Amino acid sequence: MKKTVVFDFDGVIHSYSSGWKGETNIPDPPVPGIGRALNEIHDAGYEIVVVSTRCATKDGQAAIENWLDMYGLAQYVDRVCTEKPHAIVYIDHRA
Repeated sequence: MKKTVVFDFDGVIHSYSSGWKGETNIPDPPVPGIGRALNEIHDAGYEIVVVSTRCATKDGQAAIENWLDMYGLAQYVDRVCTEKPHAIVYIDHRA
């Protein structure tokens, strides 16, 4: 079983500089360096899970998945969900 690292989406992966614009409107680019970080963690053999309250609906979850794909980050993410799974670490800007 892989060890899991959980990332919050807004403010950790998505720069969130414009603030909340709705669950399907994700206007800002990634946080600088997040692609490299996700790549290194993924290549080290960890499962990467992205969590967000946006995933309360299928449209919100699809918006995150599409955004990750658009920025080339989807290849490092194993799951996108609304609830935090068991993990060895949680990375959240409001922790």
